[in-house]
Order: sequence, then structure tokens, then C-alpha cells
Amino acid sequence: MHSSVRKAVFPAAGLGTRFLPATKSVPKEMLSLVDKPLIQYGVEECAAAGLTQTIIVTSRGKTTIEDHFDLSYELEQVLERRGKADLLEAARAVARLTQVSYVRQAEALGLGHAVLCAREQVGPEPFAVVLSDDVIQSVAPCVGQLAAVHAKYGASVIALMEVPREQISSYGSVDAEEVSPGLYRIRSLVEKPKPAEAPSNLAIIGRYILTPAIFDSLTRIKPGAGGEIQLTDGMRHLLGSEPIYGLKFEGKRFDAGDKQGFLRATVEFGLAHPTLGGAFRDYLRGVTL
Repeated sequence: MHSSVRKAVFPAAGLGTRFLPATKSVPKEMLSLVDKPLIQYGVEECAAAGLTQTIIVTSRGKTTIEDHFDLSYELEQVLERRGKADLLEAARAVARLTQVSYVRQAEALGLGHAVLCAREQVGPEPFAVVLSDDVIQSVAPCVGQLAAVHAKYGASVIALMEVPREQISSYGSVDAEEVSPGLYRIRSLVEKPKPAEAPSNLAIIGRYILTPAIFDSLTRIKPGAGGEIQLTDGMRHLLGSEPIYGLKFEGKRFDAGDKQGFLRATVEFGLAHPTLGGAFRDYLRGVTL
């Protein structure tokens, strides 16, 4: 799939406290969903959408992410020597997915700050932001769906999903006007509103295509609680100078940043796995509680 968007930013500097003690030594982005780390699902999605460059915003203790997307000569030699051709190809394919670069976020000062850290590497072009916590199962890659809207309108585009109103306080929410089926022009954005105060039940999901003007907006907004710079605040500022669209994407989203969501994703991705799915389905049928 061709895309005018070439680069994707993956904020990966968070501490992953919801998964302690596992994340004391393993980055949250490297937790394995069936047989791949969370971040790989997002990188594969971007590659399938035609993006060629990945910028990962990391912090101290995240070197295993860098190792994962690098070549591993020792491992490859062992697999080759043992005649494990399928495993050798699986290991090599990870390093071929994309061109990866890294930038450090010294302090965890919010999602907007993490995006701002990638400014120099992104340069003056539109780019994707992908949150690894949100794993999306879809026929057409979600990032590609957003990129198609960007190609048509030349504006920033965010992924939207309807959620029960009582759950909207866990998300960013939008006030928006539907311009065509599933496509909205955003009027305003609110971060984690109370259900009674939410402008809609349309929740912002962790996929964005942003114009480079977002960087200027992020430098102009005032930091919020804890000195954090929020991406939602930056997008609200951006609305003052250019339009932003929202797309109800086609696909199923799993909140793998939450233990319950991670377990659900494990079951569904396990059942969908081409070689493990059948046996896993048989196993689940026999589970009694």
C-alpha cells in the first residue's frame, strides 16, 4: 500500500507500572502477545501501510527494544547450523521490517513531550504516532486507513472508536461533525472527561497521522499536572490554525496496556494464530471453571 506518510513515531519511554513486577526488568513494549512483542505488532502495521521509517522514543532500561529490531548474528548462526530455516527467517524478518532509529526521552513528561522529542528525526513532513498498548486487528492496517484520509485532505487524522459513555473517562473524547460515514471533522478534544461532561462517546485511540505543525503547537502549550505536555492539548492548539479529522477505523482494538485487555488479546490472537489456533481452541473448549 502506497502512503505519502513515511515515518512513524513510537513513544516507548513509559515505566509500564500497570504490569509490575514483570516490567521491572522487561519494557512493557516487549511483553509478548502470543509470539511477538507488543511493539512489533505496531511496527508491522506501519510497514503494511507503506511506512518505511520508525522512530522509537525510549528511556533508560529499554535497550532490549533496540536489540529486538537489530540483527542477531549469534542467534542466526545457531539456527542456521541447526537447520531451523523457518525460525531463522522469522528472526531475520524483524530486522528487515523497517529502518529504525532511536531518540531518548530523559524524563517522562507526557505523550506530547515524547512526540516532541522526535522533532528533529521527523523533520518537516507528516508522520504517524503509534501507541503500542493499542493492538489493532484489521484487514487494512489502521495507520493506512488514516493515511488515506490524510492523502485526501492534507490534514491531521486521529483514530476514533465508539465506547460506552460510562467508559469515556478512560479516553480522550472529541466534539465532532460527521462529514461522511465514519469520518468526522473535529471541533474540540477533551482528555478523560467525566461521562456527564463528555462531548460524545467517540474515544481517541492510539493511532494518529499528524502534520509537522503539531511540533510548534506542542512548544506553545502550557504543561499540565506534573509538568507534562499532553498530545491532546497540542492537537487542541493545532485546531486554531488547521483542521483535524477523526476516522472510525475498521478493525478491533485491544487495550494491551491493561492486564484484562492483554489477556483478552492473548486469547483472540492465539485463536487466530495460523499454527497454534486449532489446538488452542480445542484446549479452551475443555477448560472448566
